Amino acid sequence: MTHQDYTDVDKSEDVKALHGMGYAQELERRMSRFSNFAISFSIICILSGGINSLAQATSGAGGAAIGIGWPLGCLVSAVFAIAMAQISSAYPTAGGLYHWGSILGNRGTGWLTAWFNLLGLITVLGAINVGTYYFFVGAFGSYLGMEDTTTVRIIFLVILTGIQALINHMGIGLTAKLTDFSGYLIFVTAIALSVVCLAVADTYDFSRLFTFANYSGQPTMAADGTLTGASVWPTLSQSWVFLLGLLLPIYTITGYDASAHTSEETVKAAHSVPRGMISSVLWSAVFGYIMLCSFVLMLPSMDAAAAQGWNVFFWAMGEQVNPLVKDILYFLIFICQFLCGLATVTSVSRMIFAFARDKGLPASSVLSKVSPKYRTPVAATWTGATLSVLFVWGSSLVTIGDTPVYTIVVSCTVIFLFFSFAIPIALGLFAWGTPKWTTMGPWNLGEGMFKLFAVLSIIAMALIFILGIQPPNEWALYITVGFLVVTAIVWFAFERRRFQGPPIGAEVAKRAAEIAAAEKAVGERN
Repeated sequence: MTHQDYTDVDKSEDVKALHGMGYAQELERRMSRFSNFAISFSIICILSGGINSLAQATSGAGGAAIGIGWPLGCLVSAVFAIAMAQISSAYPTAGGLYHWGSILGNRGTGWLTAWFNLLGLITVLGAINVGTYYFFVGAFGSYLGMEDTTTVRIIFLVILTGIQALINHMGIGLTAKLTDFSGYLIFVTAIALSVVCLAVADTYDFSRLFTFANYSGQPTMAADGTLTGASVWPTLSQSWVFLLGLLLPIYTITGYDASAHTSEETVKAAHSVPRGMISSVLWSAVFGYIMLCSFVLMLPSMDAAAAQGWNVFFWAMGEQVNPLVKDILYFLIFICQFLCGLATVTSVSRMIFAFARDKGLPASSVLSKVSPKYRTPVAATWTGATLSVLFVWGSSLVTIGDTPVYTIVVSCTVIFLFFSFAIPIALGLFAWGTPKWTTMGPWNLGEGMFKLFAVLSIIAMALIFILGIQPPNEWALYITVGFLVVTAIVWFAFERRRFQGPPIGAEVAKRAAEIAAAEKAVGERN
């Protein structure tokens, strides 16, 4: 083991905890505490969501959507991370949310949590890589003569996602090195971008960070250079447009469940995972705030920025920043966004692996298989990557009215993810101290504090759902309700009799021989 402070006793404790939940140490523990933090920090990636979704703020409530809205939205995400940290310390296992939903509730709540999390992860992987594609086109498309067509987009995604899956295929050691690098690179690039923005700002008008505007319903710059483009938000009151601007930080500060999904590959998981979750949210919130405030201060005019709509970042950089400096920053941001997708492939594959391990998916015996050579769930990795590309391709070809289905579904992805966070948290609120949850992990808030954050998480979930289904994303309501109806039908008609869920109680002891055989098959030595 390369981690000098990871002793045989530590390893024994990690494996003992995993065996106690009925699972074999098939994956390889190669991730340090920093690596566990870095994988969540990489998926959050303030240089991805924080940049690609800027118009939700600048074409909404203006500067106040950043100066006031960003910290408020980050607090919403933080309450989930803190509550999840408590549970992750007690149950440090891959696919943690699914396992928590089962053990703190029942087979049905675990199964529902798994599907919410899995669909959210697959679609958000597609959305992250589509965002990377559009960033690449905006940054370098003019040099390469690229035109945005469905064919070009899908070819780009196939190559990009294929590389991310291949790296994941080759072992957690390589993936961890790259996500560690990503963690440092995000810090450096965010600082560099902030410094450049402040250096080229015409004035330091800090009041604009706390000045409310209402740009909803206003047309944006179209491709022909005229103000005939669609508005970012339909016409709304100032209060509503500010609240909708909270989606920028809420949508950006997510993905920290990756720390839980890689629990079985992290050293001292019961200690490292909760810290990885919370610290990734904290540092993303702080550095994101500095970076975005610097960007707002750089803008020549808030009115002109609002008129740019989704092109606001490239417009502002083109107006204010030296071309060479701008292109260097673009290259660094693109690498960060690529590594964001890489870390998301890791998270998706571990969720698929964990759910399949308990026979929750079709072809579970294949999807749960771990490569003895690479110690990774190879089939799960390529399946998750493939499904994300197919999702983007299929949903881009179908429209409802004038809106592509892709746009509608992406508006649901974070609702799905946060629902998968909220279910085990809500179950934990009622399970604390009952036979379902008697033993806490070493990272322990205490009953009062956990229940406070659990209640806050439930309130925050209601807020996210209400905001997430507002125009122009009203179809998200029908998709979410439709998904719940379909899953209810599938569960009661088929899965309730077939699906047994994770091993609990006496079932754990029965798996001893199976665990030993699985570890022998991949060459694990405890």
